[in-house]
Amino acid sequence: MKIDNTKAQMRKGVLEYCILLLLDGKPLYAINLMQGLKEAKMIVVEGTLYPLLTRLKNDGLLTYKWEESTQGPPRKYYELTETGKKFLKELEGSWNELVGAVGTVKQNRA
Repeated sequence: MKIDNTKAQMRKGVLEYCILLLLDGKPLYAINLMQGLKEAKMIVVEGTLYPLLTRLKNDGLLTYKWEESTQGPPRKYYELTETGKKFLKELEGSWNELVGAVGTVKQNRA
């Protein structure tokens, strides 16, 4: 098994959580989301991001609004819905449990 494949699967598993974290408290344009993910070394391409944003919107976790731009066409800004905020809180609890469990396994390895 190639390490790159395993690393990609691990990133894919937390991408949704990272997107929701980035949107917590402020609406963002998709490019801003990509920049935030890139800064965290969670490299993602548009072909991955946009379908995920659409799915999160269809699941009722995100909404979007169009805003006029001084630099071209109107931009779509994504933000969490109330359902999305509750979902994020639940994910945070699950994430913390998972990090704790992995930490325990790492400490107890032979």
